[in-house]
Amino acid sequence: MSSSYIFTSESVSEGHPDKVCDRISDSIVDLYLKADPYSRVAVETLATTNTVVLAGEVRGPDSISPKALEEVARQAVKDIGYAQDGFHWQNMKVQVLVHSQSPDIAVGVDAKGNKDEGAGDQGIMFGYACDETPVLMPAPIFYAHKILRLMAEARHSGEQPLLGPDAKSQVSVVYENGKPVRCSSVVVSTQHDARLDQAGVREIVRPYVLKALPEGWMCPEEEFYVNPTGRFVIGGPDGDAGLTGRKIIVDTYGGAAPHGGGAFSGKDPTKVDRSAAYVTRYLAKNVVAAGLASRCTIQVSYAIGVSHPLSVYVNTHGTGKVDEQKLSQRLQELVNLSPRGIREHLQLNRPIYARTAAYGHFGRDPEPDGGFSWEKTDLVPELKKLAA
Repeated sequence: MSSSYIFTSESVSEGHPDKVCDRISDSIVDLYLKADPYSRVAVETLATTNTVVLAGEVRGPDSISPKALEEVARQAVKDIGYAQDGFHWQNMKVQVLVHSQSPDIAVGVDAKGNKDEGAGDQGIMFGYACDETPVLMPAPIFYAHKILRLMAEARHSGEQPLLGPDAKSQVSVVYENGKPVRCSSVVVSTQHDARLDQAGVREIVRPYVLKALPEGWMCPEEEFYVNPTGRFVIGGPDGDAGLTGRKIIVDTYGGAAPHGGGAFSGKDPTKVDRSAAYVTRYLAKNVVAAGLASRCTIQVSYAIGVSHPLSVYVNTHGTGKVDEQKLSQRLQELVNLSPRGIREHLQLNRPIYARTAAYGHFGRDPEPDGGFSWEKTDLVPELKKLAA
């Protein structure tokens, strides 16, 4: 990689059509896990003008009815803040097309006799960490998320009632000698009240961008773009259809690291698309937090119905202080990377997923109830022994 370059990442708000769908799908996962921690859920959501469609497969308590799924969808949309003519939590049509999980999948995945629980599907998953920010995330995606989080907090609190739920950000960061030093451009597009013009929206947005960025990082005025089309009144699913799982780069590292291809939202933690992506982030973050590398990428792969990973790959990008094969071996000793081992180590069978649906699954603070457990750095003491 060149030592001097510009790298760009984008984020989208909780009111973006795709994120509305992620939130609904993850709220359904939480509903099932709260009723039975071992429920199986794979639910997709489609949202368009005043309509939400739920589809997928579940295995869980019969007490969770289609009506209960509808109510969860409505509550999620209400929490986001949609009460508009073209998309209203109370008036929207909700169609529920969720059915029981295929028994063919259950046979391959379930633990039985001497057979341990297998992976819910084949696939490759990546985790990444770097020392560019305090939370060990790449700077562009970290600041893109932060801008939108601050704007959303202001909207929910009533501080900025003229902003709408739908918004996007894009942050281009200048790197010198491999380190982020400032922004070359910032783009923010946000839904707004019809009474605001473009200049008015720009001045509402500006303080949140300044607050989000480190001092001295703000881009030149001519590279600060707010609602470049000039008007953004119609937004959310009324302006553009949404689907679960279409913002996987926003969910992870903003393109600064590989992505395995599988989305997270709407899936219970037996699905390695989700749980293995979480555990590889956990391992990579602990490697960087322990000072063993400035950057770390970890890949794992699985086959459906097989309990152990087929491969575990560690790359410290030339910044490592210990042998990568030795590091890979030690990480596998510290954490059982079978689907069951991951779920138990990170305690993933809990209703902690609706909160992950916007502003990234990584770079968040671990929470007292187990939310974002994959952001803990509790392996650091053991990993430091490797350097010694």
